[in-house]
Amino acid sequence: MVSVSLVLLLGVALLIALRYTRLRLWHAAVSVAFGFCLGKSVATPEFQNVMSTLARVLKLLIG
Repeated sequence: MVSVSLVLLLGVALLIALRYTRLRLWHAAVSVAFGFCLGKSVATPEFQNVMSTLARVLKLLIG
């Protein structure tokens, strides 16, 4: 399960990318659609494991 804080963090990152980079709205829409498709695929458990591992590593690095 994805936490609300992770969703907010990714949302803020997306807004920053839309505003300050050359990311177009359709790029963001494709990324969101990909996320929904990934969430319903057979790759979901592996993707969740990778995201959990990355979160633990970041937590260790940040303190």
